[in-house]
Amino acid sequence: MGIVDTHIHLYGEAFDDDRSDLIEKAKAEGVSHFFLPAIDSTYTARMKALQKAYPQEVFLMSGLHPTHVNENYKFELDHVYQELSQSTADYVAVGEIGIDLYWDKTFVKEQTLCFETQINWALSFDMPIVIHCRAAFDEIFEVLETHKSKPLYGIFHCFSGSLEQAHKVIDLGFKLGIGGVVTFKNGKIDQFLNQLDLKSLVLETDAPYLAPSPFRGKRNIPSYINFVVDKVAALYNLPREQVVEITTKTAFELFRKLN
Repeated sequence: MGIVDTHIHLYGEAFDDDRSDLIEKAKAEGVSHFFLPAIDSTYTARMKALQKAYPQEVFLMSGLHPTHVNENYKFELDHVYQELSQSTADYVAVGEIGIDLYWDKTFVKEQTLCFETQINWALSFDMPIVIHCRAAFDEIFEVLETHKSKPLYGIFHCFSGSLEQAHKVIDLGFKLGIGGVVTFKNGKIDQFLNQLDLKSLVLETDAPYLAPSPFRGKRNIPSYINFVVDKVAALYNLPREQVVEITTKTAFELFRKLN
C-alpha cells in the first residue's frame, strides 16, 4: 500500500524546474497519491494541468486560502463556487480554508466570512474540508462549534497544537494532518502524539514548505514524506508499513471519491 500525501503544493513555482523528476522520485520511494490544496484562482489552471498529467496520482481541492483573502475576496469566492458546482467530479475536498492571524489581521472579518461560506459549500456538496489554522485556534473553533451538529469532517492541516487541542479536533470528527513539524526538536507534538489513536492521523508534506529534519529550512520535496513516516513509526513503536497502511486507509476513507 502506498503513502498518501494529503497536502502538497506540487503546482507551485518552487517545482517548475524539476516537478516531474520529483514526482517520479517520490513514486519510486513509495508515495502513491498527492492531494493538492488550492490557494486562489491564479493557480487553478496549473492544478488542473498537473492532475491531467497524473490522473491516477494527483487529486485536487478547491478553496480560498486565508492568507489570500483581501479586497477581491468576493471574486475569489465566486471562482471557488463555480469550480465546485461546475466541476464537482474534479475535486475531492474544499481547501485549504481557515483563518490565519500570524501574518496579518487586516482582513480577519473577511477571513472568517470566507471560512464560514466555504464550510457551507462543503456541507452542500458533501465534501471534506482541509483547514489552515495559524495563530487562530480559538477563532477557528468558534466557527466549527456552530457546525458541530452537522456532518462536517476533514483534516486539520499541519497540526502543531497541544494534546488538549488535538482532542478537541478529533472530538469534532476531524483528522490531524501530520507533517515535518513532528520531526522538529521544538515541534512539541512528538511529546504526546502516540497518546492519540493512529487512526486519527493522516500524513502530509506541505511541500515546498516545512521540510522535515534534517532538511529543515530548505525546500521540501514529495519524497521527504518518508521522514514523517519514519518518525511516526518510531513514536508509536510500530513497523513503518503498518503506519502507512493505517494512515492511507484513513485518507482513502476521508476522501471518499477514491473508494
